[in-house]
Amino acid sequence: MSTTSLPLRLPVPAHAARLREALLAADFTADGLLDLLGAPAYAALARSETVPALRATRGDSPLETLVRLFLLQKAVGYERAAAALPLEEALADGWVVREDDIVSATVDVRPYGGPDGEDWFIVSDLGCAVGGAGGIGKKAEGVVLGVGGASTTLAGITVRTPVSAALDLGTGSGIQALHAAQHATLVTATDLNPRALDFTRLTLALSGAREAELLAGSLFEPVDGDTYDLIVSNPPFVISPGARLTYRDGGMGGDDLCRTLVQQAGERLNDGGYAQFLANWQHVEGEEWQERLRSWVPAGCDAWIVQREVQDVTQYAELWLRDSGDHRGDPDAYRVAYGRWLDEFEALKTRAVGFGWITIRRNEAVASGAVEPSIVIEEWPHPVEQPLGPTVRAHFERQDYLRGHDDAALLADRFTLAPEVVQEQVGLPGAEDPEHVVLRQNRGMRRATKVDHVGAGFAGVCDGTLSAGRILDAIGQLMGEDPVVLRDRMPQAIRLLVEEGFLLPAGEETPEEYGA
Repeated sequence: MSTTSLPLRLPVPAHAARLREALLAADFTADGLLDLLGAPAYAALARSETVPALRATRGDSPLETLVRLFLLQKAVGYERAAAALPLEEALADGWVVREDDIVSATVDVRPYGGPDGEDWFIVSDLGCAVGGAGGIGKKAEGVVLGVGGASTTLAGITVRTPVSAALDLGTGSGIQALHAAQHATLVTATDLNPRALDFTRLTLALSGAREAELLAGSLFEPVDGDTYDLIVSNPPFVISPGARLTYRDGGMGGDDLCRTLVQQAGERLNDGGYAQFLANWQHVEGEEWQERLRSWVPAGCDAWIVQREVQDVTQYAELWLRDSGDHRGDPDAYRVAYGRWLDEFEALKTRAVGFGWITIRRNEAVASGAVEPSIVIEEWPHPVEQPLGPTVRAHFERQDYLRGHDDAALLADRFTLAPEVVQEQVGLPGAEDPEHVVLRQNRGMRRATKVDHVGAGFAGVCDGTLSAGRILDAIGQLMGEDPVVLRDRMPQAIRLLVEEGFLLPAGEETPEEYGA
């Protein structure tokens, strides 16, 4: 495939089951690739460097043939292809084409490991598996990309409870729909690009997943008034001058596409349903970015928004100019393009762009006014442990708990220290007392929080046996502090420890985020 045109005909999944059997028989899987290529070549392939993988596939085994065909996009001989594939069916369905005695792939087929060890395959345009053999570069309008870091991040943070109906909005090559098919009775996938729906159909069929309802259109237009228990979207969130590339450019001014998507999602959710997005947002002069995002949260919903990264406008422009390959062309044209991006940001009064995760949850108690919404907006650029779906669900459950317990109820309740929490003492070597004590999580968000001696002592003895008030009374006696004063000042600290997941209300099941 050239960088300016796309194949007119895509494969059909008529014999996808037969092709899947052949791929699995050859060990064309994520684990099989690692075993064949070795860690250095496997990692190099993720950096778009193909030479090590080419050297590792100089043999004629079926696995090496499949790697060359579908990952490295190298033609192979007819007999070699016939030994690895049900070739006549693959030719008839359009997965490969034949010219004389040479066979070439028409699409990229990439092994992908599911969360429970499933062997899946993501199908995309040739040369467009993100981080794969061809990179992205300058591709034609309508191109459909494969799996990238953003896709896997969204899949990892998505809440995976069984649901009746899930919506993958802007499905692309179908990775989110594939995940949703494992725990949703009905999956609907939409995309503005009709080619993306064809690729999603191929991804689901080749992965052995159930079919999804596939609808063409923008944002929520294709689904009319339907509601869902789960909505996920990795939208074209790039803030750019124009909408040249469908897969990344939203076509609205600034961050309006992400704002519109989040605001409209609230009325599309069933009670207790989650909508989860990746997004970019502007940091505008004279405006707090947190308040900008707070205004996006729809009525009747709780929200947890995490900013993972911030780039100044020059870094941001350079990133996406490289993505589209503009830096490889004429230097004067590149400077003109760069200037257009900076002109756009200047007009929008944007000084930086944030990237992160947005999760909203429909809450009828909030919608009715019975409780105030929980809206947590924070910056967390530190490493986390994926998958985070259980952590996301536990966050909202803790917010429900805290809203339902005033200080008196909190002191009457019992707590346990979450698994994998450790204590660190920081101070000068040889000092009798540490300067401060830090509690640190080794799972989930991997948070750390400073506590005083009372807070550290309180957390350390929380084993679900005694109420919080009884523990504070005992600490007061041991440390010579007035228990009444401790009961007055400690609920705020206890709330923080519960909110951030260091303490768990006793009697509740240990959240999945801690490996239960």
